[in-house]
Order: sequence, then C-alpha cells, then structure tokens
Amino acid sequence: YLQMIKDWTAIRERFMKDPLPVRLGGLAANLSRIKSFSANENSRETVASLIDESKMFIEWTAAQAEINTAALMVDVQIQLALWQIRWEHIWTNPSERKRIAEQSGIWSKQILELSGLLK
Repeated sequence: YLQMIKDWTAIRERFMKDPLPVRLGGLAANLSRIKSFSANENSRETVASLIDESKMFIEWTAAQAEINTAALMVDVQIQLALWQIRWEHIWTNPSERKRIAEQSGIWSKQILELSGLLK
C-alpha cells in the first residue's frame, strides 16, 4: 500500500509532550478511528495511515507504561504489523475488514481503560 510521507520527528515531539495517560488516550482514539473508518471501503489509505501512526505511538510509549499495559501494546503493535503484511487481502475482503474493525474497537476500549482517563 502507499505510505504517506510524514514528518515523524515533529509528530513524535508533539505526542511526547503529553503525559502518559493522554498518549494512551491518543492511541485508543486512533484504534477507534480504525474501527469506524474500516466500515467505508474508500477509507483504505486513511486506515493504513492510522495503523502506521498507532504503531509509532506504541513504539514511543510502551516503555513508559505499566508492564501489563506495555505487554498489551506490544501485542497490538505486532498484530498491526501483521495486518500491514496482509493489507491487500484484508482491505478487499469485507469480512476481514469487519474483523479488524472489531479487534481495533476491543483494543481501543482496553487501552482507554488502562490509561486511567475514565476515572
């Protein structure tokens, strides 16, 4: 798939200014966006970009998170990478797209709960 050129340095600097709970909330929001955008077949590039960005958010944040949160984040990151490998097949298959939407929604809720922002 096509990757949009992004200035990851600027994105990282901005992202890392936020406290850990807010960064986890940002990751949860991205995963929620993957869920909602996956319903629209025309959102392929948007979802691909959100997957890339989510992987980066995890890369930058996992080391500072509690061990259980970090473990979940690493599992999510691995799965996102596996999705990228199979992206052509996933995106053109409505049931696969539905599956990634459902999984993204589950992760979003889990990470949002772990962030402490809901308390």
